[in-house]
Amino acid sequence: MTGGRWLLRAASLGAALLVWQGLTSLDVNLWLRFEQFPTVGEVAGTFAERAGTGPFWQDLASSLRRIVTGFALAAVLGVAVGTAIARSRIAADVLGPLLEVLRPVPAIALVPVAILLFPSNEQGIVFITCTAAFFPVLVSTRHAVGALTPVWEEAVLTMGGGRARILFSVVLPGALPGIFGGLSVGIGVAWICVISAEMISGEYGVGYRTWQDYTVIDYPGVFVGMVTIGALGWLTSTAVERAGRRLTRWLPARDSSGPVPSSAARTRTWRGPGRSPRAPHPAAARAGATGPRSGSGPFPEQTREVTP
Repeated sequence: MTGGRWLLRAASLGAALLVWQGLTSLDVNLWLRFEQFPTVGEVAGTFAERAGTGPFWQDLASSLRRIVTGFALAAVLGVAVGTAIARSRIAADVLGPLLEVLRPVPAIALVPVAILLFPSNEQGIVFITCTAAFFPVLVSTRHAVGALTPVWEEAVLTMGGGRARILFSVVLPGALPGIFGGLSVGIGVAWICVISAEMISGEYGVGYRTWQDYTVIDYPGVFVGMVTIGALGWLTSTAVERAGRRLTRWLPARDSSGPVPSSAARTRTWRGPGRSPRAPHPAAARAGATGPRSGSGPFPEQTREVTP
């Protein structure tokens, strides 16, 4: 990302803070009432005060532990179940109806179930977090696996590969872009539900502390909790997106400062698994050496005319 884009993003956040400071310091009350809102300075002072105490970091660690545990379980289960449903009629018939009935139920509505089911609040909150992230990952994985073209699977079968080779060499790598789309959605939903669960039945955590501040009418503390939640959500979602870009770096590259490259340019810089980032696709190399040929190579649809 260029320095200009970073500057633009910083300016956007700075402008939002200036608007917030102006509305609250002037006690604006035009339908929307800002006279009881804390100013940016008050929130910053409260944040600095709490950042030097142990309970703040204990709450932070508790929320992160719950989100990481629940999200990791949801990622593994969602990918496994979604792949099974997309590739097995038996799994689709046995698991599909049950999951479709449970999917519309909000995860936060499962708080009474978690209280009755698990012996501790900690386990119940992890269960709610896992449930919240599970369904976005499941749905995205199912659609991504189902959308794969069968030509790659047929190629592996032709070369003597078995089911395990097809799964780990074709299905999961091909579905990774869609899977990470579901993971990006899932981490956001997981944060919503873990904070709500901490407010209802937690003992520690950012959500629990934010609710306690609200009950004692400590509005600067409430906004400190909101800012902390937003920062944690941004960091975790950025980590998921960066992991996705790293694991799918074989996809056609896109220059962030310009339009999407043409099909010929994408062919010349095809980034296949196990190849160097600038290695050309084999079919494109043959086409450039002998001229474009329709249907050349084992995968005709990948042959592209390479412009000089």
